[in-house]
Amino acid sequence: MPDLLLELFSEEIPARMQAKAADDLRRMVTDKLVAEGLVYEGARAFATPRRLALTVHGIPARQPDLKEERRGPRVGGAEPAIQGFLKATGLSSISEAKIQPDKKGDFYIALIEKPGRPALDVLAEILPVIIRTFPWPKSMRWGERSARPGALTWVRPLHAITATFGPETEEPDVVKFSVDGIEAGQTTFGHRFMAPAAISVRRFEDYEAKLKAAKVVLDSQARKDMILADAKTLAQAQNFELVEDQGLLDEVAGLVEWPVVLMGSFDQEFLSIPGEVIRATIRNNQKCFVVSDPNTGKLTNKFILTANIEAIDGGKAIVAGNERVIRARLSDAKFFYETDLKTRLEDRLPKFDQIVFHEKLGTQGERIKRIERLAAEIAPLVGADVEKTKRAARLAKADLLTEVVGEFPELQGLMGKYYALAQGEDPSVAAASEEHYKPQGPADRVPTDAVSVAVALADKIDTLVGFWAIDEKPTGSKDPYALRRAALGVIRIILENRIKIGPRGVVEEHFENSYGKQYLDAADKIDNLMVFFEDRLEVQLREQKARYDLVEAALSTGSLVAGHPLTVIVERVEALGKFLDTDDGKNLLAGTKRASNILAIEEKRDKRTFDGAPDPLLYRQDEEKALAKAIDQVKREASAAVAREDFAGAMSVMAALRPAVDAFFDKVKVNDDDPQVRENRLKLLNEIRAATRAVADFSKIQD
Repeated sequence: MPDLLLELFSEEIPARMQAKAADDLRRMVTDKLVAEGLVYEGARAFATPRRLALTVHGIPARQPDLKEERRGPRVGGAEPAIQGFLKATGLSSISEAKIQPDKKGDFYIALIEKPGRPALDVLAEILPVIIRTFPWPKSMRWGERSARPGALTWVRPLHAITATFGPETEEPDVVKFSVDGIEAGQTTFGHRFMAPAAISVRRFEDYEAKLKAAKVVLDSQARKDMILADAKTLAQAQNFELVEDQGLLDEVAGLVEWPVVLMGSFDQEFLSIPGEVIRATIRNNQKCFVVSDPNTGKLTNKFILTANIEAIDGGKAIVAGNERVIRARLSDAKFFYETDLKTRLEDRLPKFDQIVFHEKLGTQGERIKRIERLAAEIAPLVGADVEKTKRAARLAKADLLTEVVGEFPELQGLMGKYYALAQGEDPSVAAASEEHYKPQGPADRVPTDAVSVAVALADKIDTLVGFWAIDEKPTGSKDPYALRRAALGVIRIILENRIKIGPRGVVEEHFENSYGKQYLDAADKIDNLMVFFEDRLEVQLREQKARYDLVEAALSTGSLVAGHPLTVIVERVEALGKFLDTDDGKNLLAGTKRASNILAIEEKRDKRTFDGAPDPLLYRQDEEKALAKAIDQVKREASAAVAREDFAGAMSVMAALRPAVDAFFDKVKVNDDDPQVRENRLKLLNEIRAATRAVADFSKIQD
């Protein structure tokens, strides 16, 4: 079957746009092919700084013929309706139509046969539309035609279009179309500097090989592999180690078509700056990798750059140019760092009183005071020193006003730690500056130092309480204040540190201290926030492969809304899961569900519930008495186990209920002819349900 080769050759495409653009091109072309009945075998898309390319193989040479039946008006219907039907279907007279019987009468049916078109013609029709409607985040017009209505817009000036189609065994055809005066052909161009001449190509294999010969590596992954391998080799040759950076590697691979890896150096004096500042400076300004000493783990005064050319001088001028720029940028960074050290963190705090955090939540200064007060309240609950925690909370945001963080916002918190240590703060106080922002995502670690834990919880809970107070909650996919991440952070910190606190108590106190006098509906807002926490908890537990129905069953018995600790809920879920993996658990679940189903039916029929203790005098069979005795024992022992948070023990106790439940359903008729006996037996079934609810709501569990 024939293959398609398409290339859109332009000026440099920003690296951040390339991967999505390649995917968009593949998706748009293949979707159109399928919509036109041209089902293909496979497709691959590519991007370099100056081109988007696509190969689609196994496309049929022509569309399949289309046969369609179209229903028309009723036989004997109005003449205008018949004439309209003839015009729409292309029939010359109504005698050419078939007549189809129907329960509502006979109707005319037209059989329309539409021969398929050659795929080459279909491609010539769809490709220019795709090019004109391509979804670049930003695009531009250029040249003399740019002011003309309908002029092409593209991310950068588009210079050439290559489009060929044909089978492997034959010379492919050019897909003939033009876009804004640019005619599609089979000519592309190699590397801008090393092989700028025009290249005639036929199909993908020929295209890829000729580009490589012209110093263009088409596949971005191949460029990444080359850069990473060469950078590691270059570092190891001097007994150093490359500091790998996937984000930077992705970006650099999008800046070059022919990667050439080189090493440069900078003055030793700059190593007095924290390594993270050096790395951010070199990475952000020159897109270079840094190098470390494997013996010490510290950075060396070397860096690795990726050029886009094999220079005649071996890259000496390129390295020298990068060294000059990096020297200047590191000089600035060193100046910023040393200037920052001259001002103590606490001396920066008054400026926060002039910086608005949110128009409804006050200034950053007010927020810091709230976090400090809340952190001090949390400290005893997590085993942290109260005074150290207050100090840490007071200083945690101070580095936001430093020169280095102003230049490199991604270093917030980390620089606070360095500045705090430099001014002699306690290590726990300093560490909290960095760690109170954690975790910032599912792969990020949680703080474990007690002071950091207290400040991190206070920071996140203050954010959540504040935005819930002013009704700025996440909606759908919109979460501008990262409140879902904050809630998941609270959950992970509590669970991974095994802290036995319920968020509700902390939230209620903080709401009252910070906002309580302003809101009459505080309880409703707090309930809503606890439900939000429960939703996030379910997400977290599902990611850990917990069954959603077990989570619902546990929350129905002990919820965050009711003030239960997170750890207790999770322990309940874990114990429930293990119990239900046993035969006792499975059978007890079946018996409990049977009891619940019978109760639901009878309660609906009688329009009442069967609450209240059953009357022992109405027991007629030994199985009733045995079940009642077992329920009383299980209630006592399971409740005691739950009270001491021994959920595994509670499940073990629950297992003792299983034989009595099985025997009851095997021997006892629930809907006895005697109304009093029937009611008593239904109350006994309700006791089964009540006994199991001491641990979880078994009705929520799937079979």
